[in-house]
Amino acid sequence: MWTGRAKIRGIMTCRAGASAAALALLVSAGVVVLAAGQQFRSATGVVRLPVIVTDREGGVVRGLTRESFEVFEGGVRQDVQYFAEGGADDALPLRLGLLLDTSGSMELDLKDAMTAVIRFVNACDEAADVTFVDFDRTVQLGRFSPQSYPMLYGRIRSRRPGDTTALYDALGVYLQAAGGRRGQHVLLLYTDGGDTASSITFSDVVRMLRAADVLVYVVGYLEHQPGSARVYQQMQMTRLANETGGEAFFPASLDAVDQAYDRILERIRFRYTLGYVPSTPPDGGYHRVEVKLASPDDHPGVRIRTRAGYHVHASDARR
Repeated sequence: MWTGRAKIRGIMTCRAGASAAALALLVSAGVVVLAAGQQFRSATGVVRLPVIVTDREGGVVRGLTRESFEVFEGGVRQDVQYFAEGGADDALPLRLGLLLDTSGSMELDLKDAMTAVIRFVNACDEAADVTFVDFDRTVQLGRFSPQSYPMLYGRIRSRRPGDTTALYDALGVYLQAAGGRRGQHVLLLYTDGGDTASSITFSDVVRMLRAADVLVYVVGYLEHQPGSARVYQQMQMTRLANETGGEAFFPASLDAVDQAYDRILERIRFRYTLGYVPSTPPDGGYHRVEVKLASPDDHPGVRIRTRAGYHVHASDARR
């Protein structure tokens, strides 16, 4: 089990908005993710894209090849030099991240969310480890290997509803922890979508996600939220997932949670990974990407999900 910044009980804790030191930690998280080596591009300059192809019913489309895809950056077609189907990759182990909202607004849904988290870990046996972040106003992070999952489950079950919600800070802390680790990073976020206590903003989180190599899935518990807040929070959570090539689900029942889990596991296990070296060395800033099927008429009605683009820090572009 990894133990955070300090090797004390396996937890890194930050009380969002509570002090200048806490704010400095969260601001530095953004700097690290945006500037430290660009996880989204490897040391050799390869841009890797997770790609999920689904049919009209939402099931994944399998059996495609490298030649099935076309990749464009800034409207210019790129040469796909790396291709893989499926989540298994010994060179890039699956790093599963879990963010659990334990704030007071989750009180009616927290028990179900806890059960859902544990069930998902049990089902996702491809994961090399789990980075778990639980948060209300305080953000706590720990990393667990499969051998230490019983400790993870105990920690999940011990949580009680807290007070305010530092959702964006929790995402920032997670991205800081994931930024320097080699692997395929998949994050599941369990939340009602409201943020009331963070030191960083939604826009900060979007910029950090654009610079990170993390595929985000959201399980949004919005049934107990006021109607006006529900629409806004659903829109925000969907935006975060879409930026990374992931997806947001908003189940209204336990059966719907199970269906969302099946979909997420299927997408993790049967995604494609495409890699290319940009034909023009990218300068600093945001670079939009697009993935298309080379022969779309052969697969009518399919939908392709991937990252909207990637961010290059100016210092990386000059290297």
